[in-house]
Amino acid sequence: MKIKKKIYFIGIEGGGTSALAQIYQKLGYEVLGSDNGDHFFGSVLAKAGIKVFPDFKAENLPNNIDFVVHSTAFKDDNPEMQEVKKRQGEFRRKRGWPGPKLKTLSYPEALANLFNEKFGIAVTGTHGKTSITAMAGELLESAKLKPTALVGSEVINWKCNTIIDDSKYFVLEADEYQNKLQHYSPKIVILNNIDFDHPDFFPTIKEYKQAFKNFVKKLDENAIVIANFDDKQVREVVSGIKAKVISFGKNNADFSVQLSDDNTKDFSKFYVFYKQENLGEFKLKVLGEHNIMNSLSVIALGHALGIKTDIIKKSLEEFSGTKRRLEYKGKYKGAIIYDDFAHHPTEVTASLKALRKRYPKNNIYCIFHPHSYTRTEALLNDFAESLKLADKVIVLDIYGSARENKGNVHSKDLVKLLGDKGLYIPTIEKCVDYLKPILKENDLAITMGAGDVWRVGEELL
Repeated sequence: MKIKKKIYFIGIEGGGTSALAQIYQKLGYEVLGSDNGDHFFGSVLAKAGIKVFPDFKAENLPNNIDFVVHSTAFKDDNPEMQEVKKRQGEFRRKRGWPGPKLKTLSYPEALANLFNEKFGIAVTGTHGKTSITAMAGELLESAKLKPTALVGSEVINWKCNTIIDDSKYFVLEADEYQNKLQHYSPKIVILNNIDFDHPDFFPTIKEYKQAFKNFVKKLDENAIVIANFDDKQVREVVSGIKAKVISFGKNNADFSVQLSDDNTKDFSKFYVFYKQENLGEFKLKVLGEHNIMNSLSVIALGHALGIKTDIIKKSLEEFSGTKRRLEYKGKYKGAIIYDDFAHHPTEVTASLKALRKRYPKNNIYCIFHPHSYTRTEALLNDFAESLKLADKVIVLDIYGSARENKGNVHSKDLVKLLGDKGLYIPTIEKCVDYLKPILKENDLAITMGAGDVWRVGEELL
């Protein structure tokens, strides 16, 4: 009987790592791993039958592992990373373990091993990656192209964060953080925008922008870059590259859009033009003009792949979004509850504008969970301006995640800039206690941030 190869994931419950674990499992590997903290994707992995240890311990690692995949969030002080180092060195030899030494791969390296063997479609940029990747995955599936797709959030129509099929197509949410892009060799890139982020890794916008430039510059003349020409930084990055550039934007682009006033409660409507050709009316049920622009990149992708326009229209009309991206959660005492992953001022602005447009008469409470000390410090004034679109902003203590445990900024610094609109409440539990007696009909509360702020809405509901 053929023995399955065994893979151990250190940090298995991230958006990308959890999806990659499921893909490896579908390929026939035995997969297990560990994580600590928020366990965002524990239920998804449990449903897939993948064993997860709830904390990092050296004894979690079985002896007979073929290789280890580790999240780039964890350093050498992680006890399981230390155990791997031991097994690779003198400790291993003293035990007399046979065969080659234990192989380790970072998450992007392990992903690239699979992605680069396929017709890779990489969705990148500062904002919109998750939604675009999910839309693109659903489109290829609707067109019966049998893709594999990896998304950093649970896609509502899939009830998980990946689809796994056997064709040549692999759609990837390609994260720029820590320059993961250097590992991937796609055939098509969707480059949505470039807006300075991750100051803990990229000191300035110049270094940040260079990561995207290096990514598209290495593509050959047979590759395609679908580029958002509304974004000046994107236009500069794709200028002069060897790959074919297909542009999209509000106007002056290969694919342009005309918004419609004939919207309904359930759908936003818009018209799409390819050069001078009117491709007709499209409908989208997910909120926000930013999602219309996200969908425009997917329309361009479908056109490049030869997918019929009617199939593209139907796929987008049926797209229900992803978890934590302007996700409607329910009602508490008549108050509407939403949840959103926005953790950058541009994203905060887009989400709050979308809610204002859909709910013009509602009083909006934004419960904001700043993500990382370096980002909060670098973009503090921008955060304050974007959050002022809400009527009241509750700011929780900064969520450092696995990246940071301290910094030079405090949530109170942001509250001070918000003036009368701002309120500092340190914890999720105290925030729930504050909101319970005051929320009422015609109020709207949106939990916002990359941490576990969604728990506020869950507690209320």
